[in-house]
Amino acid sequence: DLSGNNFSGPLPASIGELEHLLTLNLSDNKLDGQLPAEFGNLRSIQIIDLSFNSITGNIPVEFGQLQNIVSLILKNNKLQGEIPEQLTNCFSLTNLNVSYNNLSGVIPPTRNFSRFSSDSFLGNPMLCGDWLGSICGPSMPKSRVFSRAAVVCMTLGFITLVAMTILAIYKSNQQKQVMKGPMKSVAHPPKLVVLHMDMAIHTFDDIMRFTDNLSDKYIIGYGASSTVYKCTLKNSRPIAIKRLYTHFPNNLREFETELETIGSIRHRNIVSLHGYSLSPYGNLLFYDYMENGSLWDLLHGLSKKVKLDWETRLKIAVGAAQGLAYLHHDCSPRIIHRDVKSSNILLDENFEAHLSDFGIAKCIPTTKTHTSTYVLGTIGYIDPEYARTSRLNEKSDVYSFGIVLLELLTGKKAVDNESNLHQLILSKADDNTVMEAVDPEVSVTCMNLTHVRKTFQLALLCTKRHPSERPTMHEVARALVSLLPSAPAPKLCSAPTKPVDYARFIIDKGLQRSQKEQQQRQQVPQETNSSDAQWFARFREVISMNTL
Repeated sequence: DLSGNNFSGPLPASIGELEHLLTLNLSDNKLDGQLPAEFGNLRSIQIIDLSFNSITGNIPVEFGQLQNIVSLILKNNKLQGEIPEQLTNCFSLTNLNVSYNNLSGVIPPTRNFSRFSSDSFLGNPMLCGDWLGSICGPSMPKSRVFSRAAVVCMTLGFITLVAMTILAIYKSNQQKQVMKGPMKSVAHPPKLVVLHMDMAIHTFDDIMRFTDNLSDKYIIGYGASSTVYKCTLKNSRPIAIKRLYTHFPNNLREFETELETIGSIRHRNIVSLHGYSLSPYGNLLFYDYMENGSLWDLLHGLSKKVKLDWETRLKIAVGAAQGLAYLHHDCSPRIIHRDVKSSNILLDENFEAHLSDFGIAKCIPTTKTHTSTYVLGTIGYIDPEYARTSRLNEKSDVYSFGIVLLELLTGKKAVDNESNLHQLILSKADDNTVMEAVDPEVSVTCMNLTHVRKTFQLALLCTKRHPSERPTMHEVARALVSLLPSAPAPKLCSAPTKPVDYARFIIDKGLQRSQKEQQQRQQVPQETNSSDAQWFARFREVISMNTL
């Protein structure tokens, strides 16, 4: 964050070489010159704020390559020209502000731009479009007298425009014939590869017929580089179709990664892949349909049609934790999800959690402790140590899951405008006021607020700065299960339970217990004979040393 200084001169193009940069904030300085096209190489960037400077020139079309960009703020500069249509390729972009510049032309009339309010474009008198409620017309009165050269140029321009229009119409008709015509006309018709028996009697043509060739009316969601549709099969069972955009070069790799990971695993808390297809419509992946959408929708969506009580939230947390524990401890090679967040936790009709979106997942052989890779993920959930070193392991997922726990507890977004949920909870923990941040729906439905307090402490353990101080997902899952309402004890294996090194959970080194205190704690009778309950009783002793 370099905002509010007196930096002057043009922006260095060399900034574009910082492939792991997540946030660039140079607002409120005295910068001038043009925006470097090299900024399009910032493959990991998620926030760019260059507002309140004197930057001139056009917005580079290369900005359309920023697939992870979430917020682009260029207000109060001297930018000129049109808003590049390539920005519509930035499917993660949720905050765009180009107000108070000298931009002109038409705002791209696409679905992606409809999410931005008219305030994002204020102060650009020459800018027009549907989102502003203004009809685009001539910007100034035409001169009644034209030179001969002007007439010739206008004539040539008109002829060129007509020719381009005819060519565009021809290509459009050709494309429609391929896309909407019978698939038998294609030399090699696309096939549906079935991985689940409920799709065994279906063909690719069936899927296209059920969805009117993936008509917009079947859309149920959007991703950074995909669109999701709902399709009802012959047996009346709904499935979700994830369509990856073929014009993104990274999407082929994402498609392959999804097949390599969830295509070969089965777990009740991980979405099942029913099939896939390579087609003219793009690469298609067929998944379970989740009746209740994503956790993000229920916590932060506009409708919030379902209120989540504490028991349901805890059930969701347990399911997601068990899914991650399976990826980390029961798969070989072990799988790092790499993008754990509330929008990637889907909920079925019973609010059972299912992890989804494995497009950037990473497999790590058992012989390795970590892997070095580009920093990818979602701002607010990315492990700061991973962002600093590019070294990825299971503890990066643990950090992200800790942020999800905080969302469940507070009902707040991981990042909201300039507010960071993790920093907010840390500050309240220091003041011993963290319970003030609890979502009212949790407060009124939880019968034992001690469980809420312990979950806060568990979330803070998951988000410790140093990965070695964080618990494993297996340990997190067991801790959360111990908070569930009492149920018949499951049959336990006869093999003795492997002891856990609880020292790793000590939050502050200065809070070492004395030997006398340890003896007093050992004299406390156990509440239950369940091994899980015993484990959490010990765990509780450790985390209670940093009472919130």
